[in-house]
Order: sequence, then structure tokens, then C-alpha cells
Amino acid sequence: MVPHPDGSNRVFLSNQPGKIWLATIPSEQSNMNSKVMEAKPFLDITDNVLFGTEFGLMGMAFHPNFVQNGRFFLSYNCDKLKHPRCSGRCACNTDVACDPARLGSDNGISPCQYLNVVAEFTVNGTASKPSLAKSASPLEVRRIFTMGLPYKGGHAGQILFGPADGYLYVMTGDGSDQDDPYNFAQNKKSLLGKILRLDIDNLPSDKEMRDQDLWGNYSIPRDNPYINDKDLELEIWALGLRNPWRCSFDSERPSYFLCGDTGQDQYEEIDLIVKGGNYGWRVYEGPILFHPLKSPGGNTSSSSINSIFPVLGYNHSEVDKKSGSASITGGYFYRSMTDPCMYGRYVYTDLYAFSVWVGMESLENSRNFTSAKIPFRCAHNSPMQCTFVDGNPMPALGYIFSLAEDNNKDLFFLTTTGVYRVARPSHCNFKCSKSSVTASVNDKLHSSSSMSQKNVKGQKPVYFLLFLLLPYPAGLYFIM
Repeated sequence: MVPHPDGSNRVFLSNQPGKIWLATIPSEQSNMNSKVMEAKPFLDITDNVLFGTEFGLMGMAFHPNFVQNGRFFLSYNCDKLKHPRCSGRCACNTDVACDPARLGSDNGISPCQYLNVVAEFTVNGTASKPSLAKSASPLEVRRIFTMGLPYKGGHAGQILFGPADGYLYVMTGDGSDQDDPYNFAQNKKSLLGKILRLDIDNLPSDKEMRDQDLWGNYSIPRDNPYINDKDLELEIWALGLRNPWRCSFDSERPSYFLCGDTGQDQYEEIDLIVKGGNYGWRVYEGPILFHPLKSPGGNTSSSSINSIFPVLGYNHSEVDKKSGSASITGGYFYRSMTDPCMYGRYVYTDLYAFSVWVGMESLENSRNFTSAKIPFRCAHNSPMQCTFVDGNPMPALGYIFSLAEDNNKDLFFLTTTGVYRVARPSHCNFKCSKSSVTASVNDKLHSSSSMSQKNVKGQKPVYFLLFLLLPYPAGLYFIM
């Protein structure tokens, strides 16, 4: 989910198969559900997208000047055997001492049969001005970046524009399911296991693309880390990541760029990303030394790198003693006044939806965090009732894929059962000492009971679980 760049209460919602819808978010106090016209997507590129458990449309980012130029960017996967325009350089190549012929197939998939793609699209021509557009052209304006994946796993795919610099940040995984056998994440000549930083406004000449050996149609920001480290590829902003899954810039402090990085065996981490930072994988998994079972690409010694350890994270056993962790989902600093007592906390979760955490900075701008796991509940006046699993008092959310925020900085959870929003304490009969909202729960119940919950034919409901993230013992409370 991405808020509309015009500052309105509209958002763009995407799914993995390759469709995007434009939806309007009801006010938090309305107790209403949002609905999208499922049959009328804003954009449909499913014919070009490889869809699978870990593949599909992985990210979208709207140009900082979208309301003037109508430009936006999508990150997705394609299969060169199925999609005619799916082609690009393989990330396993002689530059990184990797030979695709020696990799063999990965469950029937040839090396670099699947690719990561970042492409530009436009709404120009669909409306008198971009902010009025209700659809976009499915034809790509240009390919920004393509990279063939050596294996089926660990490819990340989120894209973000930096709020302070306007450059496009591209998250890439190490390309493998386990062990990063070719040590791509630590290899400074590989773009796998990295965060890339690209200039998509100043296009390179053909000569620059050849001379700089670029992977697509972009330029290199002149202050990228290669200036200080000549061994780094020009695109690299940070390295040593396994599979960065959901990153965000703090809307009040753009220098705070936090990423969730999924672990393999033991640890899930949140990293504070800095220019040229090395986050340790696969020398470390979080703060723990890692010992790969396979290492045809060689090893990196811990003494040879200056690893930056996570600011937050958890061991797999902390999530659920029986099931363990699936993978971390990075979140956001909560900057809404819907729950003032939650303001400034960093919220993150696990795919399995057993737990939600908040990270609290011990002293503002100290970059030292402590964390707390918070239980969650549904508020009583939710417009849609929560479902539960026998023996578990917490709502059944399915899988939590991503977190998002809207233009009001309200926080949303995107799950397999719906899209859910953080609510004010009064919805759960709690009062935040910093809140001026004193509406009673009875008043809220009365107003919500008069709302029609019937779906309009042809519309798909988007359910907002309005949950409360409370820093006091009450925990997390939801309205759905």
C-alpha cells in the first residue's frame, strides 16, 4: 500500500499477481470499511509478471513529482521462458567468480531464468492531470533495472524514493534459499544482498552505460559509497543483507532508514541503514556468527569487515515455541496522533502474525533501542468482527506481508485476511494520557451499529483492523 502523492485520503493497493487498485480510506472515526472495484484496477500487468509464493509484483514507488509528471515505478519478477520481454544480465557471472553452468537447476528452474525488474510507468494520457488519473497505461515507459537471479529464493524487491535526496532505493536479496553459497552479500562486485541507490531522473548516455557497466537505464548519484570505497560497485548504498523485507524512512527524520532483514536459522533483524554500511550477512546472522554448510564462493572473515549489528530483532524461538518464526516484516515509526501514546515507537512484526513488537529509542537520536512484544486485540466496535482460533485469544490475521502508512501517518497492516489500521485508545475503552479524544465507547458503538455492512455488487471490501498499540500494559487492541 502506498499513499497517493497528492496528499489525499486515497491509496494504491497492489497484489502479487500484478494488479493495482486505487482506494479511498475512510476516516478513522467513521467505523466504515473501504471498498475497491476489483473489476476495475488502476493497472494490470499480470501478463508480464511471474507469480508464485515468493514472486510477483514486489514493490511500487511514485515519483516525488508525480502530481506534475505522472511517473511511477514498479518492481516485479518475470520468467524469461514465459515473458517475451524478460531478459537481462545474470547475477552469477565472471565478475563475481560464478559460472551459471555449474549451478545446476533449482527445483527445475535454470540459473537466471527468473529476473528482478524495475520499470517505469505513467498515467499521462489517461486524465487531464496526473492527480485525477484513475488508470495507468500498462505499457512500460522504460526498463530501469533488470537482474537475473541465480536461484529461486531471497530476492527482496521493494523500491523507495529517498525523502531527502529523491533517489530510488532498490532492495535486493542474496538470491538463495540458504547459506548464500557464493557469498554474494559480502561480494562488493555483486548487486545481490544489497541496497542500491539509483538516479532515475538524469539518464545516462549510451557511452556512460557501457563505460560504467550499468544494469539498466539510470545514472549513478555522485555521492554513492563507491567514492570512498573503490572496490564497491557504483550502485551499492549498503551491503551484507540476506533478504531485506520492508524498509522505511522515518517521516520526521529521513536519516533514520530502517530495514527488516530476514534470517535463516536463528535470528530476525531490524537494521538502521547508513551509507556504505555492512550488515554482516553471511559472516553474521544478526549478532550471531554464521557457519555455512556450503561455500563454493569462498568465505569472508569476521576480522575483515566492520559489521553493523541490528538495532532490533528477535530469535526464532521468541515468536512461538512450537512454530518458531517465519520471517521478519519491517515496519514504521508511528507518527500519527491517532494514538499519541504510541508516537515515535517503531512498529514491526513477523510473517506468522503471532507477535507484534515496538522499538523504543532510549534517548532521542541515540540510535539505541529496546523492544517489547505486545499482545493485540480487536476493539469491540469494529465494523467487521475478528475471527479467532480455538485456544488463542488473539485475532487470526493470517500472514502479515507488509506494513504501510497513509498521508495522515496512520499505520496499516497488510495481511492475507485484510488491511488493518491502528485505532485510538477510546475504541477499546482506554484513555491515553496524551490524547484529547474522550469520546466514549458507547457513543462509538451507537454510531457504528447504524452503518450498513453490505457490500456493493462488484466491489471487494478492504477491511481495516483498527488496532491500538499501547505502551502501557493493556497491549494491542484492534478494530476490524
